[in-house]
Amino acid sequence: MKAMILAAGEGRRLAPLTHRTPKPLLPVAGVPLLIRQIRQLSRAGYSDIVINLHHLSEQIEASLGDGSEFGVTIRYSRELELLETGGGIVNALPLLGDAPFILLNGDIFTDFDFVNLATALTDDTLGHLVVTEKPANRDQGDFAISETRITKRGGKWVYCGIAVLDPRLFINAPTGAFSLRDVYFSALQKNQLSVQIHAGQWTDIGDLKAYAAVRDEGFKKK
Repeated sequence: MKAMILAAGEGRRLAPLTHRTPKPLLPVAGVPLLIRQIRQLSRAGYSDIVINLHHLSEQIEASLGDGSEFGVTIRYSRELELLETGGGIVNALPLLGDAPFILLNGDIFTDFDFVNLATALTDDTLGHLVVTEKPANRDQGDFAISETRITKRGGKWVYCGIAVLDPRLFINAPTGAFSLRDVYFSALQKNQLSVQIHAGQWTDIGDLKAYAAVRDEGFKKK
């Protein structure tokens, strides 16, 4: 199974750090986020990785190369204009092929073990999302769930930025730039999303405060 890491964004809420460094290359405990994620995928047996690029793309390519240093093969989906999360995936589909693939946001720091990711999608499922309980600093969650299905928006569960997606999810997707959440919401209305809970540690490095909390030491031991 192939994997895609979303790494094209500008990371504006992490400015001025992201003026010179792409957000996925910001270090946590001395190791860039992208390299951590590639190692996590590699340890779980995933060796074919697609990464989309736009902001400061040359730095990412220079850091990762073809992936051989990490025991994986990396191919790049370049965006002349930023296509957002949904458009970025559609642009990369020729590299991903027709089979389901893993999706990973390039700005998350987590101890999730990809060995435990449920990768087999049933015929009525176009997306399998990993969620975690809503952090205290979030006003509301992204989804409500019941057993193995996502049932509605809101609720106490937050999307971790980790998923297994069937390319058919994007058959009627818009052209150009659009958010992946729009596709998720459409699939949710058709009961096409399954779910898996991550009970471990997870941080969305979306702003300077979130980054500062993990930058030097990673997750503090409990």
